[in-house]
Amino acid sequence: MNLNTLDKQRVKDFCKKEIILLIAVVLSIITSFISHPKLSYINFKVLILLFNLMVVVTALKSFKFLDYIGTSLLHKDKSLRSIYLIMICLTFFSSMLITDDVALITFVPISLILAKKANFNPMKLIVLQTISAILGCSLTPMGSSQNLYIYTHFNLTDKQFFGVTIPITIIAFIVLLMLTCTQKNRKLSVTIHEVKVEKKSMIVIYIILFLIVLGSVFHLVNYKIAFAIVIIVTLIIDRKLFLHIDYSLIITFTAFFIFIGNISAIPEVKRLISGFLVSDLHTYFIALGISQFISNVPATLLLAPFTHNYKALIYGVNNGGLFSLIGSMASIISYKFAIANGEIKSFDYIKTFAFYSLMILIVLIPASIILIKVI
Repeated sequence: MNLNTLDKQRVKDFCKKEIILLIAVVLSIITSFISHPKLSYINFKVLILLFNLMVVVTALKSFKFLDYIGTSLLHKDKSLRSIYLIMICLTFFSSMLITDDVALITFVPISLILAKKANFNPMKLIVLQTISAILGCSLTPMGSSQNLYIYTHFNLTDKQFFGVTIPITIIAFIVLLMLTCTQKNRKLSVTIHEVKVEKKSMIVIYIILFLIVLGSVFHLVNYKIAFAIVIIVTLIIDRKLFLHIDYSLIITFTAFFIFIGNISAIPEVKRLISGFLVSDLHTYFIALGISQFISNVPATLLLAPFTHNYKALIYGVNNGGLFSLIGSMASIISYKFAIANGEIKSFDYIKTFAFYSLMILIVLIPASIILIKVI
């Protein structure tokens, strides 16, 4: 394969991987010719909070701390159903703190190893793990990018935010457990080697940093101070970590901020979009629907400036991560893991994900509508 072919393949792979980033950049450039962009359009607080979280979580993952937690719970012989419960609960609860993406990157490969050693089809487990990550991360501001943006954009108090997310998360978890319990049970004998944690002293430092970053999310610590601490500490003890941060997410957010700012400055566009979001139910269903086509993070950035219905927006974009694989970019991570070795067919996986998503949405949609009205 010559260098020209390699370069073309790299460009093609980059475009496939970063399609949302490219769309955001193109939209921001095009709209900048129509409306003059301003620096004030960029929400630097959200970008800094995102960066802080990515640095700390990337560090904990690189030291195999998250892998250690997962494998230590699977050290003894288990039944198939107990493996389902452990892996789904691990993904669900960890996503609240380390984001849905990182939870899936960490725990889906463990599920694939278990499936191979215990000789069972992992498709349903991976699908339910993916759904559990999407639902679990919706509880907290730092669980997902869309939640962090909504929490910051609307300047919500902890009581306001968790008052919206706790009830629906409890309902979602109950439905997840019910679906998990439908799995046929059988005894498995699995030997999985416990992961050795590397650089324990570094892990302690980054756990402390993680607590500082959480404090900045919940307004207990100034986010600028937290940012400075993260930068200084990482530069001193592990500066190479900065090479492993997903900067594409930061650039995507920046481009969307500029795009949204540009179109918001056009009176006709502002009136048009605001006209669609006249009620809480309109906001909920539009957020749910748009997420299916452009993913829930871009949907959040697009709709938030044009509505005051933060409850409906939270429910809409978080529920919008289900059904379509595009609904949440985290779904793509699991999908790629699942079909990598060719044993799981692409169409079968997409169909299974849509089916179980629909089973949960049948409960979550009416529950969300009721909660929007009641809370």
